[in-house]
Amino acid sequence: MRAVRTLGLLGTGVIGAGWAARALHFGIDVVAADVKPEMEAWLRDAIANAEPALARLTLAPLPPKGVLSFTTSPAEMAARADFIQENVPEQLELKQKVLAEISRHAAPDVIIASSTSGLTPTDLQRDLRAPGRFCVAHPFNPVYLLPLVELVGGQQTAPQTIAAAQEFFRYIGMHPLHVRHEVPGHLTDRLQEALWREILHMINDGVATTGELDESIVYGPGLRWAGMGTNLIYHLAGGESGMRHMLAQFGPCLKWPWTRLEAPELTATLIDRMVEGTQAQAAGRSIRELERLRDDYLVAIQQVLRQFDVGAGSTLRALEQRLYVDAGRGVGGQPAVDAQPLRTLSTHVRPEWIDYNGHMTDSRYVQAFGDAMDALYRSVGIDEGYRARSRMFYTVESHVVHKAEAHCNEPIEVTTQILSLDEKRLHVFHRLLRTSDSALLATAEQMHLHVDTAQSKAAPIDGEVRSRLERLAGSHASLPKPVDAGRHVGPRVQ
Repeated sequence: MRAVRTLGLLGTGVIGAGWAARALHFGIDVVAADVKPEMEAWLRDAIANAEPALARLTLAPLPPKGVLSFTTSPAEMAARADFIQENVPEQLELKQKVLAEISRHAAPDVIIASSTSGLTPTDLQRDLRAPGRFCVAHPFNPVYLLPLVELVGGQQTAPQTIAAAQEFFRYIGMHPLHVRHEVPGHLTDRLQEALWREILHMINDGVATTGELDESIVYGPGLRWAGMGTNLIYHLAGGESGMRHMLAQFGPCLKWPWTRLEAPELTATLIDRMVEGTQAQAAGRSIRELERLRDDYLVAIQQVLRQFDVGAGSTLRALEQRLYVDAGRGVGGQPAVDAQPLRTLSTHVRPEWIDYNGHMTDSRYVQAFGDAMDALYRSVGIDEGYRARSRMFYTVESHVVHKAEAHCNEPIEVTTQILSLDEKRLHVFHRLLRTSDSALLATAEQMHLHVDTAQSKAAPIDGEVRSRLERLAGSHASLPKPVDAGRHVGPRVQ
């Protein structure tokens, strides 16, 4: 299967917009197709609404954003795409028709996936040209923040299709879960449906309100579910004997008439109760307001889980490691003979970096220069393996000079010049630039000391890393000394 540079989307509703926002954020171009031309404006608004949350998800260096284009021609979309994600309404005949049509316009090595929440891939791939490249890729709303995507192959799906889809979805920061057996509703929706049916029964019977039932999840099981699933949680409930004891103690409860899985009739009264209850919970807030609230806490939860390397936090951590490696490769790919400062960081000013004056706050300048050093380190071979040998550079001195204001969402970059190098010390000079006009925003002069971390004392730089640094330092030796290098705090001495 081909490398994915352009994602094709068929259908631009809530799910299609979520796919677009995620792909664009991680550097994938998107060509979106919808038969309704007015959906372009809706799509762009939805992507803009998602961006503030995506911007806070990770501080790892991101690739340049992808470019969005829109068309009312599914055939044009299919011809341009490297990977196609279908998001049309959940109607079997409609999906079969449009999937068959786009398969005639897509190259034979282009994977075609469906976002269907319940239809089976064998039914959907029936009329496709080259059906072996088809699979279900079922995401969860909001697609741009929730990492889970269920991958399901049909009877004609080739194993390499699932493998290639997994690779692509991991690249854009998702957790692809291979559902090994076709069942209607896949895995997650079957579990959600069971809970949903019981909710409808309790509302229908007047047992509780929608708000009370949501509280019963939000303040209890929901918090546990963020990091552990039901099975592992119940394993813990069994104490030292785990699941075996839990089933022995609580298994008889399964015979009690606590739940009713067959859904009640959706009478007008039940519908009214559901509508009135959820409107009361919304408390006058618009859908967009509630979306932003949901996005904010989803970002915060994933960042917390990242610290413990569990659940969605593990997916975020893996994404960041890949982003840092890619950024380091970009630095290392610049030939030393160019005798130019290295471009070590390319990012933009995040909304949460802004202070009460509306400018980038002081601590984020330090962060940007620190990220630039991390990129330089990776480019010369300082990675997890190097650190595992108890070797690393520590910053022992840093002097930041602020030159101009940096505003929210402005693209920025850092270049790094090596001023000097010896067996234990690395002396560097950073420039923070506004990418759009190369305006100088700040400089930082730093001294880094190479340390044996096991003994907490200075130590010589290891051979291969030192050789790479020496090559870079040699290429920078002919560069003029920066004007601000060696400055003290206060006015420049004439």
